[in-house]
Amino acid sequence: MEVLNIGVLASGRGSNFQAIIDAADSGIIKGVTIRVLLTDTPNAYAIERARIHGIESVVALPKEFGSRDEYFSYLAEEMRKRGIGLIVLAGFMRIVGKPLINAFPNRIMNIHPALLPSFPGLHGQKQAADYGVRISGCTVHFVDEGMDTGPVIIQAAVPVTPDDNEASLSERILHCEHRIFPEAIRLFAEGRISVSGRKVLISGVPAPEGFLIWPPPGC
Repeated sequence: MEVLNIGVLASGRGSNFQAIIDAADSGIIKGVTIRVLLTDTPNAYAIERARIHGIESVVALPKEFGSRDEYFSYLAEEMRKRGIGLIVLAGFMRIVGKPLINAFPNRIMNIHPALLPSFPGLHGQKQAADYGVRISGCTVHFVDEGMDTGPVIIQAAVPVTPDDNEASLSERILHCEHRIFPEAIRLFAEGRISVSGRKVLISGVPAPEGFLIWPPPGC
């Protein structure tokens, strides 16, 4: 199997980054190498996670570039130089620019703490709790130029209790994020994901198991 080189973009603590590292180290995801972490935050704890696991990290500050396009062109070039085949956003707090999307079409994954297309953008957990929905969850999707609008790869559903708030719901959803993000990467690494229009097709897994986990194992 050809090795899939993964590049990670993160802005904060990087708990999903750690989940991906752990899944690769344990053999849950086979045939992958996490080559680089790129971050826009000099004090992001994700940098420490990369250091502990011997992963290269690069800090790239948007203010040091002349425009948003220049910044994302730089990120694309850094990924290309390292032979990256898949980019994952592990808490990257910026809308990805066109130069990076064009360089890696359907090869950039993000995870969002809600069942898209409901509650996109920031604080999806708070939006769900405040709205009073009975079910929320998390979504792994490919990245396009919109805010959390790309094709859905896999989702996990999480019940919302009447006394939930942003913190309590966020904690339960995060456990599920740590399960389904590595799963989506595993399916990609095994060549089982294809995209047809807005639909992501997963070979070798009967619906709905390949698209919705209910309840997610361990969540």
